[in-house]
Amino acid sequence: MRRREFVRSAAAALAPALLRGQGRRRNIVFILCDDHRFDAIGALGHPWLAGQTPHLDRMVREGVHFRNAFVTSSLCSPSRASLLTGLYMHAHRVMDNFSPLNPKLATFPQMLQQAGYRCGFIGKWHMGGDSDEPRPGFDHWLSFPGQGEYINPPINRNGARSRETGYVTDLLTQEAMRFIRAGAGRPFLLYLSHKAVHHPFQPPERHSRLFQGLTPPYPASMKYVPEIYGQWPDWVRRRRYSRHGVDGLLGQTSTFDEYYRGYMRSLISVDESVGSVLSQLEDSKLLNDTLVVYMGDNGYMWGEHGLVDKRAMYEPSIRVPLLMRCPDLFGAGTAVDGMALNLDLAPTFLDAAGVRAPEAMHGRSLLRPATGKAEGWRTDFVYEYEWEQDFPYTPTIIGLRTGQHSLMQYYGIWDIPELYDNRKDPEQLHNLLAGARITLGRGRYLNHVKDPEVRTLVERMQTRLAEILRQTGGDPRLSGKGSEGDRLAL
Repeated sequence: MRRREFVRSAAAALAPALLRGQGRRRNIVFILCDDHRFDAIGALGHPWLAGQTPHLDRMVREGVHFRNAFVTSSLCSPSRASLLTGLYMHAHRVMDNFSPLNPKLATFPQMLQQAGYRCGFIGKWHMGGDSDEPRPGFDHWLSFPGQGEYINPPINRNGARSRETGYVTDLLTQEAMRFIRAGAGRPFLLYLSHKAVHHPFQPPERHSRLFQGLTPPYPASMKYVPEIYGQWPDWVRRRRYSRHGVDGLLGQTSTFDEYYRGYMRSLISVDESVGSVLSQLEDSKLLNDTLVVYMGDNGYMWGEHGLVDKRAMYEPSIRVPLLMRCPDLFGAGTAVDGMALNLDLAPTFLDAAGVRAPEAMHGRSLLRPATGKAEGWRTDFVYEYEWEQDFPYTPTIIGLRTGQHSLMQYYGIWDIPELYDNRKDPEQLHNLLAGARITLGRGRYLNHVKDPEVRTLVERMQTRLAEILRQTGGDPRLSGKGSEGDRLAL
């Protein structure tokens, strides 16, 4: 399907929402945390956080944990646009942290609003540069310009601007609780989008001394080992010394250890926020029949491959926590292994509201696997990242993540691709394409792969990559798959 057809199909979804024959129209609370990597929750085994994240632990204990949740682009704005639209980045075209979302594209808040929901957005929007203007689909709006500020932040509440006194996570939580209490006799969507735990990591004073003296869990790939770096693309080594590497550390003078502590300290107030929202739902007698979803907008690397931040396709960058709680819908303590994507949130919320999702959406409702109906569920997805002028050390990335392998291909640079067997090599240390470095030969790296099994695997993955791109309105040429006559070309 061509991009124009995608936009036309998505725009058609802005017509009055089609209600399905579902008896209950669930209240929906979506809590989005910025840069929350997949393992930074006590119940998920982080060595620092046992007993420190009781409310997120409760979400794991009383709800559904998607153990293989991913984002299809590990960057704030592209990921958030996919959350809203259910589309891959190449379809919604928010490819950096400055571009606004195309107003012709349908979003799940607009569709819920048209179906009679009271919709509130509270927090970080971060699409369209510094604009904090209210967006379509929301009856109540509270946001701030760009990344916002941790302490005494500027606030736009339904078009009226002021500067609030306090810590931003607490202020957003208080607004969210007021929204729940407001009622109005109709189902509601609350989209609570935290600034935390985004750089610069600035916790509230009450948490400023947590984890003092603790040593971070350094990953195996953090140390510079020439033999290992020789298997990886040159851009990874160069990025190590940049703003987004362990030796550049986001331009900070603080040590890696102290910066890591700041990240974890900032996370604790988000956990407190989750607890406050759950308590407010309980006080309002809405807790058991409200769908509460918690997710990170992308992962975060803390030393993996010598890198910090996100953007790359390595596991800590693309994996996120995804928790769902609704005792009326599914049982407690459920763990789901199927791949869940940021593309799936929009159709999930529509499904919970009894609203039919547009056919143009690439995601699928997670209520199916959450309730044990995982037949025919996906086994792979496309990852994409577009080169940014402000951060030029990370190239354009088009890749395929399957249940076992990660294929990472880089465009516009003279470098090698990467292929990892995530089951045998979960730290992604051993690049199966290390020998595909091109010198005098033609530029298709596959021509330089000597291992026939690896070559066959890459050919199969490129074929699948082209298929997904073609089906979702992308450019199948970016798969790297050659044409029938390419070997005859000069």
